[in-house]
Amino acid sequence: MATRHGPAGPADSHTRERFLQAALTVLLEQGVSGLTVRSVAEAAGTSTIGVYTRFGGRNGVLDALYERTFELLHEEFAAVPRIPDDPAAGILALARSYRRFALDSPARYAFMFEQAVPGFDPDPNLRAFAQHTTFDLLVDRVIPVTPPDQDPNRTGYLIWTTMHGLVSVELTHRARNPPPKWFIDTTDDAYDEVFAAGIRAILIGLGLQLR
Repeated sequence: MATRHGPAGPADSHTRERFLQAALTVLLEQGVSGLTVRSVAEAAGTSTIGVYTRFGGRNGVLDALYERTFELLHEEFAAVPRIPDDPAAGILALARSYRRFALDSPARYAFMFEQAVPGFDPDPNLRAFAQHTTFDLLVDRVIPVTPPDQDPNRTGYLIWTTMHGLVSVELTHRARNPPPKWFIDTTDDAYDEVFAAGIRAILIGLGLQLR
């Protein structure tokens, strides 16, 4: 992919992977604030010169990491089996995989979907990549149950923003004490139940052809 971090040829693919694994380790262990050229170099067991040579600088590293995180989300989505006899359950299963992915690493989720790193704006090509590797998988699940007069991309967008909003609020509450007299329990089961109810509500509201 022609982005700011450049294409990886066969000769340096191993080095690129080592740096990406190092960047992921820094992100998971230190959060977005730890994503510096120096910290990535230290985690990879090399000098900062090596990072600059391979990626051209901090933004190049962050672009490559951004790409990798969406590859990981794609793998999560692709592993969710289809449920031909119950498409709503299949869509809900995909949505739940999104929630699990976010809960597994709130720092990774923030890096992907929030402006968590000051001064970093992902390369436009990477944004398109993110759409085609993740959002399109959701739309593919939605197409069979979308009425002919509706745009499945619009439907998929509304489902995605619903699950994104529910997950983002949950992560916010998990990171701090909930407000007084909060209307749901802050247990895993309660959050999961509310999440599932929200996804089912949007599916029904969109008038999908569910069985």
